[in-house]
Amino acid sequence: MRQERSVDYERAVEIEKGVFWVGFYDCQSGLHCNPYLIVDHDEAVVIDGGSRPDFPTVMMKILQAGIFPNQIEALVYQHYDPDLCGSVPNFEDIIGREDLKIISGAANNMFIRHYAAKSKLLALENLGSQFTFSSGRVLQFIKTPYAHAQGSLVTFDAQSGILFSSDLFGSYGTEWSLFFDPDPVCLDCKDLSDCSRASGKCPIRDILKFHQKLMPSEKALYHALKKLLAVPFTMIAPQHGSVIADKKTLQKVFGLLAGLKGVGIDALVEEGYRINPERIQKRFA
Repeated sequence: MRQERSVDYERAVEIEKGVFWVGFYDCQSGLHCNPYLIVDHDEAVVIDGGSRPDFPTVMMKILQAGIFPNQIEALVYQHYDPDLCGSVPNFEDIIGREDLKIISGAANNMFIRHYAAKSKLLALENLGSQFTFSSGRVLQFIKTPYAHAQGSLVTFDAQSGILFSSDLFGSYGTEWSLFFDPDPVCLDCKDLSDCSRASGKCPIRDILKFHQKLMPSEKALYHALKKLLAVPFTMIAPQHGSVIADKKTLQKVFGLLAGLKGVGIDALVEEGYRINPERIQKRFA
């Protein structure tokens, strides 16, 4: 990627008005986790709050954004992995609200409770798939089943135009920056296997490899992308990888993912694979 715009990773970064990245920048890690804070007047919502080890950094940046812990109305978790949910007890203790809402899909909540959550776990299925601030601002929750977990979801904030995409559009790579700003040659590249850049590292290829490894199947990925086509987002903020805001880049990455092969189990098992009934009979004879 090109030299990134000046970003102070030691502080909360406002990616759009009232929307902040509050993550931990680990220059030695290839997997960067991105918690986000949405501020609406004197209310706030945290999306994918992060792991337990990262909590001190995340909370410090929330404070830097001008938010006191008790202003946080809800914690939204888009699936149940520990890099998102590990800090649930930390958030609950410091927020100290009996009415704190923990929101996720019903299929996720059965796992999230094992993080010792004390607050009531609310299923998006029972909330009309949305959260509404006092101002009327709405966060829309969209199910993306098996991308990568059964209960996976994404969150769309129409006011900012941001789609918080969870693992979708994520990436793994050591050349990380918060904002995805590839060289023009990368967007025009016809053969991602032959990189002309001096470093030989391709940020777009990193995104594709991430999906091939993390998503369970081509069908799950395609189903999620088809649902997202109907969402009028202008920016994608993934839980891993970099924020994508440029329309040409969004189109390029979306198109490549929509045609991606060798995803998950599909890279190991051929189409139409079946177990011969005679093998089963012979095995248990």
